[in-house]
Amino acid sequence: MAEPPSNQEYRLLAEFRRLFEGRAYKHRASNQGDIVALQLYEDLVAIDRSPKLVSRVRNGDRVINLANRRRGVDARRGDGTFGEIIPGETPAFKPGFTVGRAQIATVEIGTEVKILAKAMIKQIDRVINDLRNQAAQFKLGGDKPICVGIVGVNHADRYVSFEGERSYPTTGRSGAPHPSQEAGEAERRLRALAAPAFDEFLVLRYRATNEAAFPFEWVNYGESRLDYGAAVARISREYERRF
Repeated sequence: MAEPPSNQEYRLLAEFRRLFEGRAYKHRASNQGDIVALQLYEDLVAIDRSPKLVSRVRNGDRVINLANRRRGVDARRGDGTFGEIIPGETPAFKPGFTVGRAQIATVEIGTEVKILAKAMIKQIDRVINDLRNQAAQFKLGGDKPICVGIVGVNHADRYVSFEGERSYPTTGRSGAPHPSQEAGEAERRLRALAAPAFDEFLVLRYRATNEAAFPFEWVNYGESRLDYGAAVARISREYERRF
């Protein structure tokens, strides 16, 4: 079974890094969760732990959803939705990707990604509600999908956000705390209140100040890689069992 070498990042972790490293992070960009979530399915194929998933992907029977919903089901699709292609449809393949893209009839794996960079406690209730609601949306229509939640939590000692031409640095005082002051409590609430809604729930701990030259680092890359690798293995095993 092919697996990434120990010194190579999984695609999802590498894509998460690229959101911040060498560029300003734009927290209002709506497609960033999609960009990260799509890499999970590439990693599932790469580790080759579920013969069912890999063969169905290579045959074009299972794809990532391109539309905002399943046909005939009034449900939000989430950041990365993987399922059975509508019969008669032809998947599209993007260069560098193994998993095709098309509209789907069912959801077998649903992924929701959230990224907390600053003002985490101020927005934590909304984020938790969004996560829980999305897990419920994946299950609408009678499907029994594997639900995956991924949340990035910033541990940097300072941070700058941007709104148009204006910048807003953290000060460490009330109303503008540094990310490192809130990260622990944010993760505690996420694990207590959001994680139970998901089959797999992963917190990615990182440091990014969003200041030129826009550095990025993992709090503990080895730990993050092991946690993510274990989750990918478990998702593969559950897919083989459930579908």
